[in-house]
Amino acid sequence: MPGATGSRPSIVSAVALGEEHLARLGGVVQVVDFARAGDTEISERLRDAEGLLVNSHVTADSHLLTHAPKLRALSTISVGFDHIDLAEASRRAITVTHTPVLSDAVADLTLGLILMVARRLREAVDVVAGGGWDDALLGHDLRDKTLLIVGLGRIGQEVARRALGFKMRVCAFDSRAELASIAGVERVPTLHDALRRADVISLHVDLNPATRLLLDDAAFATMKSSAFVINTSRGGVIDQGALTRALAQHRIAGAGLDVLECEPPEAGEPLLSMPNVVVLPHIGSATVETRAAMLDCAVDNLATCLRGETCPNALPPV
Repeated sequence: MPGATGSRPSIVSAVALGEEHLARLGGVVQVVDFARAGDTEISERLRDAEGLLVNSHVTADSHLLTHAPKLRALSTISVGFDHIDLAEASRRAITVTHTPVLSDAVADLTLGLILMVARRLREAVDVVAGGGWDDALLGHDLRDKTLLIVGLGRIGQEVARRALGFKMRVCAFDSRAELASIAGVERVPTLHDALRRADVISLHVDLNPATRLLLDDAAFATMKSSAFVINTSRGGVIDQGALTRALAQHRIAGAGLDVLECEPPEAGEPLLSMPNVVVLPHIGSATVETRAAMLDCAVDNLATCLRGETCPNALPPV
């Protein structure tokens, strides 16, 4: 049991923490820059660690976890957890927690991307910035357009509520039958048929073997030529090469992306130069309020686990 000897738990954090957070953790905290540290330093720092606080930039794979034989709890400052080897964590009886407190921020950004691509706002800004003035940049209304939400979890639900406010028709595909229904949102039985009818497709799924490359050449081939694709989930959900081909061949109308398969993108990435594509630097949760809430949540998750209590944000063992 934690605290049986009265000693304070050893904690390693990938981020700097303020006095308030240190007090809430109640342990001896070491800050490690995992991007710069070598195996020897990581091994030394993690050797006695009972708690580990990371963000999505730290890959907590089996190699890293091998360095932490005493680890009991791993808290990530993110809602996604594809950077963590959950199977290895389960095998080592490590509780993994995440921070599902960014739904509003990501939903707001999603609607922003929809508006940008539908109303051609990037093109309009570029015209004016270049000294031009073109009031004939015709976009599209959102009213009465069909929005397909792929993944009706916390974020997907918030996007649906916002889209209904824009008088869009909203349908959703999600394989989880137990999810609560939302008034005005139609649940569709198959993704294939839903892609055919959607004017806007917005992705809100975890990255896992079932969702990796969910939108591939075949999926893009079923879409309307006037359709827009929005991704604020994980870059690996879309086959980026297939997306590039679909855009170049005018098989879809445009895309709004907050995530890419490779972040940051390599030099010469074709999506960056396409006028009908908006690419953001993975800023879905990047508001002052949300980032503070995520850190608070992650610290509280870790403190709860180290006290031996049940954490409501713990991921189920694999």
